Amino acid sequence: MKPLTPEERRVIVDKGTEAPFTGRYYDHREAGVYHCRQCGAPLYRSADKFDAGCGWPSFDDEIPGAVTRTPDADGRRTEITCAKCGAHLGHVFVGEEFTPKNTRHCVNSVSLLFEPEAKAGEQPAAGGEQAQKKEGPETAIFAGGCFWGVEYLLSKMPGVLKVESGYTGGRTENPTYEQVCSHTTGHAEAVRVTFDPAKVSYEKLAKFFFEIHDPTQLDGQGPDLGDQYRSEIFYTTPAQQQTAEKLIGELRRRGYDVVTEVTPAGRFWPAEDYHQQYYKRKGTLPYCHAYTKRF
Repeated sequence: MKPLTPEERRVIVDKGTEAPFTGRYYDHREAGVYHCRQCGAPLYRSADKFDAGCGWPSFDDEIPGAVTRTPDADGRRTEITCAKCGAHLGHVFVGEEFTPKNTRHCVNSVSLLFEPEAKAGEQPAAGGEQAQKKEGPETAIFAGGCFWGVEYLLSKMPGVLKVESGYTGGRTENPTYEQVCSHTTGHAEAVRVTFDPAKVSYEKLAKFFFEIHDPTQLDGQGPDLGDQYRSEIFYTTPAQQQTAEKLIGELRRRGYDVVTEVTPAGRFWPAEDYHQQYYKRKGTLPYCHAYTKRF
C-alpha cells in the first residue's frame, strides 16, 4: 500500500472527519468491494451501500468480522475501525430505519479503497454474464507457517508451475528475514504459486493449502510462533476471494474454528536465496507441515 497522505493520516490515524459531500465514494455506485485504505482488508460490499443523504458513504452491513465497534468516551456515538489494523473508518448508527437492517455505517471516503468487480484486462462475456476466465498461468499467494514447508508441499501439486517463498502483508519495503522475524514489519512468510488453471483449479489449490497446515492455530504453526507464521490467503482476483471465503465457511460448518484471514494481495517480496526450495536442497521433509484431510 502507498504511504498515507496528510489528509488520510488526519482521518485514519488521528480519527478526524472529512467534510461532507466531498469524498470520492459518497455518490459512488460501481459494483465491487471497499477495502481499508491503510492495510487493504476488505470491509464493505457495494450491495450494502445506500444513500442516506448525510454526505458520507453509508453501508447497512459490513463483511463479517471486518469492522470493530467501540463506544466513544462520551458514550454518545460508536466508532468503527478496521478489525485488522485499527484504522478509523467513521461511526455506526442504529435505529434510523433507512433500510430493513436498521443500521448505518457512516464512513469517510479517505478511509476506503475501492476494488471494482471487473478487473482491468478482463473482458465481459456476451449477454452480461460473468467475465471470461483469463488464459495462461495464474498466481496464488498463501501463508501458513514457515514458508519452507508450504512451498515444499504445494510444489508437489500437479499443475503447479512454480513456487517461491517470500514476504507480504506488511509495511516494510524489501524486508529481510531478520526484520520479518523481529515482528516489526507486519509481513507474513508466504508462498507465491504460479499454476496452470487448465490442470489444477484455484479451489483445489486452496483446499490443499487448508489441509497442509492448521488453519485454527492463531499466529503460528506447531512450534513456530509469531505473527509472521499466521494463516492468511492473499487473493489476486475477486473469484479467488469468493473461493477462499466459501471454503472457510465450509470448514467452520464442519466444526473447525478457522482463523485464516482473507486479504487482497499486495507487493510480494521474494525471500533470500537461502530460503528458496529449502527442503528440496536439503533432502529433508517439513517438520511442522503434514497432510490432514479436511474436505
